[in-house]
Amino acid sequence: MDKINPLIEDSWKIVLSDEFNEPYFASLKQFLVEEKKRFRVFPPGSLIFNAFAHTPLEQVKVVVIGQDPYHGFGQAHGLCFSVPEGVPPPPSLTNIFKEIKADLGIAAPAHGNLTRWADQGVLLLNAMLTVRENQAGSHQGKGWEQFTDAAIRALSEKREGLIFLLWGNYAIAKRALIDSSKHFILTASHPSPLSASRGFFGCRHFSQVNALLNQMGKEEIDWSLG
Repeated sequence: MDKINPLIEDSWKIVLSDEFNEPYFASLKQFLVEEKKRFRVFPPGSLIFNAFAHTPLEQVKVVVIGQDPYHGFGQAHGLCFSVPEGVPPPPSLTNIFKEIKADLGIAAPAHGNLTRWADQGVLLLNAMLTVRENQAGSHQGKGWEQFTDAAIRALSEKREGLIFLLWGNYAIAKRALIDSSKHFILTASHPSPLSASRGFFGCRHFSQVNALLNQMGKEEIDWSLG
């Protein structure tokens, strides 16, 4: 964590530079140093800021907000809801693929790596960027939320016409950080099996995103991962 700054893409490094100098960020770094002495922490250090690396500030079109990384070995790689190729898609991601098929007719891919979305301008941002192995939410309240809230505020303030996909109550609470007069906010229940049938299935967010991008004269997202 000592060399955290170089792992942030330049446009993000500029807008988030103040955060690195805040006392909470120093505490967060120290927490992670101690945590890694005793536990496995995911994702690997080089991938903690993967979402920022793949989707520079000026290239963001769509923002998906997750809660914290997958906590199983080999699953998390710094993009919310995504897993590396060769790792079976977790249930929430499987349900995302089901909705895409119902919405756009795109069959579920053979893998769950969403990097292709990130490279097209879909910022796949978790509120917490690290987690202890097998303990969901274990890095909550350690400072990550303050950092990622700053990133959401920066997007709201410095960009226009972004489409925020807020799935589940945790993500929906982030709408307070977003200027709805200049951005689009689409909400639904979380794609988890516990809640997907209460409003995620049938939300048609993926076709709505492309319709909005089309209206703005922007290139649509290719949601297939072929």
